[in-house]
Amino acid sequence: MNTLESDIAASSTRAVDTRSAAEIAYQVVKQRILDGELPGGSMVSEGSIAESLGMSRTPVREAFLSLQAEGWMRLYPKRGALIAEAQPHELEDVVDARVLIETDSVRRVGRDSERAQGLVAILTAIIERQRAAFVEQDLDGLAEADTAFHAAIVEAGENALLGGFFATLRDRQRRMVTRSLWRREDRTPQVLADHELLARLIGDRDPDAFEVALARHIRNTHRDLLS
Repeated sequence: MNTLESDIAASSTRAVDTRSAAEIAYQVVKQRILDGELPGGSMVSEGSIAESLGMSRTPVREAFLSLQAEGWMRLYPKRGALIAEAQPHELEDVVDARVLIETDSVRRVGRDSERAQGLVAILTAIIERQRAAFVEQDLDGLAEADTAFHAAIVEAGENALLGGFFATLRDRQRRMVTRSLWRREDRTPQVLADHELLARLIGDRDPDAFEVALARHIRNTHRDLLS
């Protein structure tokens, strides 16, 4: 390999390393926002993130630009980044959009009895995982199973665009709700009962009843959390 080729290879390696570091920084900062570690209205600097992750500011700057483009923060030169606050009625908007997307998936699946029963089997297995996590007081397991339950419904609809949009909605909802829901032991049995009802309605191929039950499930969950 001649000198020029070596320089090109080294440059390419650095570019890959920078992209990899930027992706790590993006995921870590977004996770901190979603978990409430970086609350809305707070300021965060490139330097503090770079130091905590043991990397230079360049990949952190790239991560901040991506997060700003997605609406998670707003950058201020020489001051840092302001974490965006949840807007009034944002939770209600997210709930409405979720109900529309999940119900659309159930309508699609319901056109084929075999697909509907296949989805019911998947959801039943997830409910069992969630029940086991409840018994073990595994908060992360409860939250992950809840996410998996609703994601499985959307994925079954086989609409990639709606699936991507749903993932964005789920992130925004997670930021507002966080894991605190699963610390309420009195709420989890009702969530499990709701999930069992939703799975049964999918098996019955009754999307209208599913839509009503889903809206009630999500709104009651949030009401109990915020009360």
